[in-house]
Amino acid sequence: MIIIGEKINGSIPVVGKAIEEKDADFIRNRAKIQADANATYIDVCASVKEDIEVDTLKWLIDLVQEVTDTPICVDSPSPHSCVEALKFCNKPGLVNSVSLEGDKIDVIFPAIANTKWECVALLCDDKGIPDSVERRMEVFHGIMEKAKEYKIDPSRLHIDPLVVTLATDEQALTVFAECCRQIKSEYPTIHITSGLSNISFGLPARKNINQAFMVLAMNAGMDSAIVDPTNRDMLGMIYATDALLENDEYCLEYIGAYREGLIGKLAEVKA
Repeated sequence: MIIIGEKINGSIPVVGKAIEEKDADFIRNRAKIQADANATYIDVCASVKEDIEVDTLKWLIDLVQEVTDTPICVDSPSPHSCVEALKFCNKPGLVNSVSLEGDKIDVIFPAIANTKWECVALLCDDKGIPDSVERRMEVFHGIMEKAKEYKIDPSRLHIDPLVVTLATDEQALTVFAECCRQIKSEYPTIHITSGLSNISFGLPARKNINQAFMVLAMNAGMDSAIVDPTNRDMLGMIYATDALLENDEYCLEYIGAYREGLIGKLAEVKA
């Protein structure tokens, strides 16, 4: 499972405060605990005004790279900020994200075309998030046409079919899972990801919904997710599900994670 660590995002109040106060130690610590928890990428999202976003992203990326060589997931709603921020990274990582909204894909895909950078692609367009599987697959095929145009191999893409809130749409998982199955059927080497916490918005005991969604989505083909890698309950679900889905030979990764203290009875790491 590809884990994209979510803990350095300015939309999180404590992180926004740290960015505003230029609390470098706080950011370094958030990067280190995610790297120590075996995050595949560390997401870096400034969530500031666009006129200071690139400088803020540079500050954050530099701090992360002081304490770990885990690849960066450059995260911004602005494709131009994403492209600028690539220059600050020591190695190729992940861009978050493109879609068929506006010119995002035609700004980011040319910038990563002849590199090893990977990219998250959201199944939405200028009309928003499609309601049906059929419409989302139309958007998917449009994205894949662009990927072919820029010679970006499917294995470098992390498709996000988009999670809507279960409290307002009882088919939230059903639509997401069917998209996963169809996408994997057409492109077996492609990755499927999500920011899964949207599924539980507005519901009590959200972690129960989030964990159940993770298991069912992985069963449908999701192999990447933006999550808190220090959350042992969630991480335990991920390692266990990978083992049950025959993605972990002899359960060696599950056993290793337990021995390293990444899963089990220890309290969730807080920072």
